[in-house]
Amino acid sequence: MTTFLSNKELQTRWERLQTKMSEIGADTCIIVSNVNLYYLSGRIFTGYFYLPAEGEPVLFVRKPLGWNNDNVVYIRKPEDISSWLQTKGISIPKHILLEADQLTYNDYVRLQAVFNPEKTSNATTLLRQVRSIKTDWEIGQFRISAKKHAEVYSRIKGCYSPGMSDAEFQAKIEYVMRSMGSIGIFRAFGNNMDIHMGSVLAGENAEVPAPFDFALGGEGIDSSLPIGSNGAIMKPRTSVMIDMVGNYTAYLSDMTRTFSIGKLPDIAYRAHQLSIDIQDAIAEKSKPGTSCAELYILSLQMAEKAGFSNYFMGTKQQAKFVGHGVGLEINELPVLTERSKELLVPGNVFALEPKFVLPSIGAVGIENTFLVTDSGVEKITLFEEQIIDLEENSPSDF
Repeated sequence: MTTFLSNKELQTRWERLQTKMSEIGADTCIIVSNVNLYYLSGRIFTGYFYLPAEGEPVLFVRKPLGWNNDNVVYIRKPEDISSWLQTKGISIPKHILLEADQLTYNDYVRLQAVFNPEKTSNATTLLRQVRSIKTDWEIGQFRISAKKHAEVYSRIKGCYSPGMSDAEFQAKIEYVMRSMGSIGIFRAFGNNMDIHMGSVLAGENAEVPAPFDFALGGEGIDSSLPIGSNGAIMKPRTSVMIDMVGNYTAYLSDMTRTFSIGKLPDIAYRAHQLSIDIQDAIAEKSKPGTSCAELYILSLQMAEKAGFSNYFMGTKQQAKFVGHGVGLEINELPVLTERSKELLVPGNVFALEPKFVLPSIGAVGIENTFLVTDSGVEKITLFEEQIIDLEENSPSDF
């Protein structure tokens, strides 16, 4: 069932953005991208979301037809926006915000020509900042997604049967996800973040580097999407890392768990426990005002002290972050990386994913989604964190 945002919730979001606009002296923000359209209007449409520095927005819509709303104006082309403003006696804005990181060159130039502003600033940067602090309603959506996420993970053992490939295993997990209400897609910011519903990394495939900005890679089943499962048969005494997104609402929970095909070498359990220890240490240290860079450095120090730094966040290619914001997209602010200037603030929701890749064994580690509260953090993805043996009392559901 489609969930629509209340006027009160939308008003809160408009006011947060308008506050940012006032700080830089912008007259108007014009939004085109699907994620930001949904965030600010509760819907995805073809057209333009027009928010002045004061007052309510106007939705200039091309498709779909049939909306009956005082704030909706149907247009054929962006040039109609300036004509409508003139007929209403509204001044053409002098300082506009456009999604410079998301618009095509042609769309950007066309909107510039429509308004001919004295100054144009980047709406993408401001909106990522605004979206990084979640409202109470958004936090509720995370909780719904996280609960379904855990329910799906509780059924993963039933998806396994000996001798199957990692791709077959993932397909059965995806079936369970969809039957449990998965939207079927999740969104990521940036051009180098292609993926489907998540990642299953079995055995040595976890060592294969990928061109995308995810924590770990994998060969993929085709060179057109080089990430994740590659169709290889899953082998005994290797690990299987499941990192399937929790997209049971528009707000994404992120959770990774490690499974095994039988018993693993002892080093795998030691590395996995270190992952849990790093998570717990970072969670203990995480409070409003905590530096994201310091949290990342803490993870590096713990991995090095334990003698696992060569395996931390990859081997042949090591990711340079240990956590990232989540929301409508899987890679929001803040980012837990050494270069980060960000401090945690109440309302941030981030995924923490200390992981290790062990040659010939595979990936081990965990990932959970945390909410920053007024006094610390709350883990909202709750499921067994130890390595789970797929061959131990695991009759197939299929």
